[in-house]
Amino acid sequence: MSTEEKMGSGVRSGTMTTGQNWLNFKVNQAALAYAMTTLGASMINNIFSFYYVKLFINEYKTSETAFHQSQLVFMVWNAFNDPLFGYLQDNSRMRCCSQRRLSILYGAPLYSLSFLLPWFPWRSYYPGDWLSGLHLMVALCAFDGLLTFVLLAQCALFAEISSNHRNRIRLVQYGQVASLMGSSSILFCGVLSRNMEDFAAFQAFSVLVAVLSCCCMLYTGFYSQSRYDYKGCSPGEACIADQTPPVSFAMLRTLMWQILTNGDFQLFVTMNFFQVFMVAFLNNFTMIFTEQLIPANVLPPLAKSLMYGAGFICPQLLVLSCQRLLHDIGYYRIILYTFYLEAGLAALVLVLGPQRYYVLAFFLTFTMVLIQACFSLFGLPLADIIDADLLKHKRSSPLSSMVFGTNALFTKPGQSLAPMMVLSILNQFGYERRKDAAEADLQLLHSVMFYLVCLVPMCVATVQALVWRHYSIRNSHTVDTKYIDS
Repeated sequence: MSTEEKMGSGVRSGTMTTGQNWLNFKVNQAALAYAMTTLGASMINNIFSFYYVKLFINEYKTSETAFHQSQLVFMVWNAFNDPLFGYLQDNSRMRCCSQRRLSILYGAPLYSLSFLLPWFPWRSYYPGDWLSGLHLMVALCAFDGLLTFVLLAQCALFAEISSNHRNRIRLVQYGQVASLMGSSSILFCGVLSRNMEDFAAFQAFSVLVAVLSCCCMLYTGFYSQSRYDYKGCSPGEACIADQTPPVSFAMLRTLMWQILTNGDFQLFVTMNFFQVFMVAFLNNFTMIFTEQLIPANVLPPLAKSLMYGAGFICPQLLVLSCQRLLHDIGYYRIILYTFYLEAGLAALVLVLGPQRYYVLAFFLTFTMVLIQACFSLFGLPLADIIDADLLKHKRSSPLSSMVFGTNALFTKPGQSLAPMMVLSILNQFGYERRKDAAEADLQLLHSVMFYLVCLVPMCVATVQALVWRHYSIRNSHTVDTKYIDS
């Protein structure tokens, strides 16, 4: 049975009642295999992005200079490795690269292992220790390199398992359920380690999560399948990987140019850069902003842990609850309306002021949820762009990994720019010296933090809305009638 048939053999809603749907529920094996990597990756990615800045700045006492140097190296590596791995996965003759499931199978153990790098110091660091800066650089580059290798293959699977919009929505549904389960690692980690105050408990939990995430991703490696994995593999013929022309710089340049001259790709990448920036901004600094702006007597530690957990768990619930909207109005309008809502809420909180602590806590949590939920839909426009590129250039197989990788080339720098810019601004107003600061200086620092919390989402969402309004693939949700599920 082909992957199209496997996807199409899921539950048909038809005229069934809700009760009949539940009685006839059947797990879609292709979607389950795809989603297991989402489950494993979300377990470790959320913990990594949420805690590493606080760990190196507050616990390891990494200097601002070393932090910026590490982020600059990471930014270059982060941008470079995505198109490189994308080109190799789409054009390599080695099965471990050209077959998506094998890339995940071989990369998953190393990916989970690299997650553990930050949480175990190489020695007892003193403030400004150069080794803590090197530790940060190695941890960031190793984790991102292996994340890229594994998740590029999974992103390619998203586009290649099926070209049917409804089947892709099913992949989103399974992925969101998996992400919901994986994101609970943030909640359990915060509660068990008291938001990293019990560092030994945090380290033990990290090891457990690494093992579980590896097992989940290995399931994808064993059981997932792309429509193009065995294309041309009939008896006596060479597989498509064996027919691929040799890797060359000239071919890379040609393919990159074809992707980069796509107008919709340009618009998506511009919008996505700001989304990546916002995700990094909130993941890295929500805990810091909350601790500084909301007093402990207003929001106790357990409430803050629940708030952080909600910021990672609720986006999946929001996406799952919007499946009907995805079918009815499509991802284009949902993403656009999200930008309008984000900018409007930020403006409202700015007007209300920093003393509305519960409003501020709700805004931080809801903004995390909104931005993460919107970000979860971005595989849909990229998959449509891949389909359009396949038809336009009459390719025998899609450049799925290259499109995702080229997108990352321009968007991943946002992951480094956000912490670098925000930390520089905070340190200009005494964040490093906050424990010894006078009350007036501390109030100024808190004012700067509040304006960052409000103005950054408001300005970024406005720019994103202006860019996204020009995107042209708006109605892919209405063309399912040309596909027939077997």
